[in-house]
Amino acid sequence: MRFVFTPPGDATAGLVSLPWREPLAQWRDDRLLEIRNRGLSRHVVRFVAEAGEIFALKELDERLARREYHLLRQLARLGVRAVEPVGVVVDRPDGQDAVLVTTFLDYSIPYRALFAHPRLQHPTGRLMDAQVELLARLHLAGFMWGDCSLSNTLFRLDAGALAAYLVDAETAELHSTLSEGQRAYDVEMAVERVAGELFDLQAGGMLPDAVDPVATAEEIERRYAALWSELTREEILRPDEQRYRISERLRRLNELGFDVDEVELVDVGDGYRLRITTRVAEPGHHRQLLFTRTGLVAQENQARRLLNDIAGYRAHLEQTEKQPVREAVAANRWLAEIYDPVIAAIPPQLRGRLDDAQIFHEILEHRWFLSETTGRDVGTVAAMQDYFARVLPSVPEDLTLGP
Repeated sequence: MRFVFTPPGDATAGLVSLPWREPLAQWRDDRLLEIRNRGLSRHVVRFVAEAGEIFALKELDERLARREYHLLRQLARLGVRAVEPVGVVVDRPDGQDAVLVTTFLDYSIPYRALFAHPRLQHPTGRLMDAQVELLARLHLAGFMWGDCSLSNTLFRLDAGALAAYLVDAETAELHSTLSEGQRAYDVEMAVERVAGELFDLQAGGMLPDAVDPVATAEEIERRYAALWSELTREEILRPDEQRYRISERLRRLNELGFDVDEVELVDVGDGYRLRITTRVAEPGHHRQLLFTRTGLVAQENQARRLLNDIAGYRAHLEQTEKQPVREAVAANRWLAEIYDPVIAAIPPQLRGRLDDAQIFHEILEHRWFLSETTGRDVGTVAAMQDYFARVLPSVPEDLTLGP
């Protein structure tokens, strides 16, 4: 029996003592965890806690396990959203299947849970957008999924949107680039499988009556085509509009969460053909900027919202202190005077229901709502207190898979 894993292996080393010689379904170990809000899987999947971290273990054919392990490693290097591979256990006794080990995706939500909780208001549109964005990111990286479905995806709350993460790559293939036919096949499979999953939700009474499973799934094709066109289309520019049109296009791509690898202008006589090579932006610009200024780790939309609050706080400081305030100074004061006190004030019994950045974002949204209702700015402290009293307690404890 062999355990092949990706260094560093500080937490991984403790996994060696697990009962790998026994079938995964028969394990009895104090480190095993039961995750209430977990997705469906055609394989045996179990979760263990070791050295302060949580790992997901999936038992499957050795050839597929090895292949998926290496594909997930390549996705990690390419910066595509997916679960992080840790290792693979092979050559188990009695011809047993191998076990793929990945890190547990904190604060992730299976698609069924998104529809099960009224708080999320049946986010069908946001779910489709997240799935399409993930598929486009994979295709830009030359990754043909082959099994795109909601069941093979986990979602994280990212301010008002959802961020999708690949969790199953058994049938995937990695190429230098994908042909139009390969991309079309992936999209076709996504439409078919998502429709089936929505029909299952409908049968269980979890889908709103107004949502048509077939029409909703077919939206994937339209949304994908629109996004792919924005990412890759060529356009003709007049000589007098080059500068602002290029800037406008790059800004739109950045807002979508993608970076530009190369810009090419081809002379076509009466103008220039603009060609752009797009790549996945990982981590996002706003995430990087927020981390650089504050050390906070957040999703891209959360980071954008927090940076906006820092900018507003900086303007407030300059107005009240009658002098310029440097960005670094404003960010540090915002962290110490605004963000940290809010996070410290989260009631102990409500901690872990959402990640800290999401809670802060929702408090900002709640402040806006209360201010609109009252016709005046109620302030962060009042919004925070009302949010902790009336909103956060309504978030189910098992909404996300947080630690």
